[in-house]
Amino acid sequence: MEFFRIIKIHTQDYIIQKALTLEHLALISNEIFVIGNQTTTEAQIGGIWGEFTLTRAAIKGGLRFALLECPNALAWTITTGLNPEPDTIVIHLTINRQEQKEEFIEEIDEFLDDQCRCLQQFFLENTAINSN
Repeated sequence: MEFFRIIKIHTQDYIIQKALTLEHLALISNEIFVIGNQTTTEAQIGGIWGEFTLTRAAIKGGLRFALLECPNALAWTITTGLNPEPDTIVIHLTINRQEQKEEFIEEIDEFLDDQCRCLQQFFLENTAINSN
């Protein structure tokens, strides 16, 4: 299954890559948090679905995050500058199931909505970084 959110904010991929670090996970979401070891590419996190290793990787257009031990292989990207909407931020989340319980889908929707709010707040409060 895949899920999308579009944020109508113009930014650059290098800004996403520089600002949205595991050290500053609260800029991305209020629903996940670091609970243990952390590097620039990996952190032990906790959240509504339990405890996982969260990975962070720079990709074309932004970042990819993944929950390594997740039985649904949950992963998401935060990107910008890509067609068909190059002047927006796109959050794209996937799981490795074609169907899932409605409760889990609702939790995914809440997780994505929270990310949208967090990212909108960050980019609106830091408009100077978008003008570089």
